[in-house]
Amino acid sequence: MSLHVIILAAGQGSRMKSDQPKVIHKLAGKPMLQHVIDTASQLDAETIHIVVGHGAETVKETIKDKHINWCLQAEQLGTGHAVAQSINAIPKDADVLILYGDVPLTSVDTLQELVQSVERKQLSLLTVNLENPIGYGRIIRCADDNIGAIIEEKDATDEQRLVNEVNTGILAMSADALHRYIPLLSNSNAQEEYYLTDIIEIAVKNGDCVVSHQPQFEQEVQGVNNRLQLCELECWHQSRISEQLMLAGVTLYDPNRIDVRGSLEFGRDVVIDLNCIFEGHVRLGDGVQIGPNCIIKNATIGSGSIIHANSIIEDTEVAENVNVGPFARLRPGTKLSKGSKVGNFVETKKTIVGEGSKINHLSYVGDAILGTNVNVGAGTITCNYDGVNKFKTELGDGVFVGSNSSLVAPVKVGSNATIGAGSTVTKEIEDEQLAVARAKQRNIDGWLRPVKN
Repeated sequence: MSLHVIILAAGQGSRMKSDQPKVIHKLAGKPMLQHVIDTASQLDAETIHIVVGHGAETVKETIKDKHINWCLQAEQLGTGHAVAQSINAIPKDADVLILYGDVPLTSVDTLQELVQSVERKQLSLLTVNLENPIGYGRIIRCADDNIGAIIEEKDATDEQRLVNEVNTGILAMSADALHRYIPLLSNSNAQEEYYLTDIIEIAVKNGDCVVSHQPQFEQEVQGVNNRLQLCELECWHQSRISEQLMLAGVTLYDPNRIDVRGSLEFGRDVVIDLNCIFEGHVRLGDGVQIGPNCIIKNATIGSGSIIHANSIIEDTEVAENVNVGPFARLRPGTKLSKGSKVGNFVETKKTIVGEGSKINHLSYVGDAILGTNVNVGAGTITCNYDGVNKFKTELGDGVFVGSNSSLVAPVKVGSNATIGAGSTVTKEIEDEQLAVARAKQRNIDGWLRPVKN
């Protein structure tokens, strides 16, 4: 039996107080809707149908996935009406799972359990028990304890409002039943909307059974309506990640002060200090130490390497036993070889640093290739940009660059060459040559400093 997933993402989200559609607000660095899509993809769904309405084009531009079937709900007339916009694209012999773009953290295991219990005459509904069920539709059970209906709070009696088992809206059923029951929905309610939840009562009246499942954590089914709820869910999500990292052997100096906004792979005996952020895909080898206040994005850090405080690393490959920082910035395209060092207040971009080479401090090295055991003195810059084009600097093995030097690219420096401090190098230096390129010093006697009038 094939599975089709419908994700409802048409709401405006006015309580977010934002010009952006609610479902593209980010949790852990990723749009909420993308979280739901990624989860649905792990269920081996044949097709994912997303119903959009408010800000539809913005949502489509944000979620660039060619495998999505986009469905437009031009008028927001309720969840039942939203589902109706997609059912014509779903064959009747499939199963259907209905999810929500603002409920981002439902686990794959929870949804698999829900889908597996679907039968031709059996619907599967995700419910949760809440201490404070205000705002949620209540689960009304029959005398035999099966689910008989869902009553929205606005339509509930005082007695029904005392029920603390509530509807999450997440529902799985056969497409055949969905095709038959959607046309039977009515908008005769306080909101004059077509509630998807009314399908439960319709199904029961037609002799179907409605079974329920519950998630391990109530946060799995927590929806986001405002920025406070988004923050609460973010904090819970990050706490779960921290817990998993520590149980897997990672040392976190403070599990409440780390953000993982993507995926983090790690080896043994990794240590992460305070206030670190990991974005995209990051891989940390054995024994890696990350100092406080570091941001690492789409990078690999080799075993035994140390990243000191306040360093920013993006789209970079760091080999084994490398020393970085403090206050270093490694920009995209940087590759640091084994045993190399990029020190404090150094910036690199599209630069290959050879084994054992050092750029210790206060330098910019961009569009460059450094051989092995190169030493770049403080205050060195590669002048790689002429205002239009970028040019390359090449330093051979064993090159020594004196402090406060400017290397005007394109330029090549041969192996074991030396550049005197304060030089501006504009042409090639051959192997083992000394280059000194600076103005002759003059000492003038009797010089009077300027004074204020």
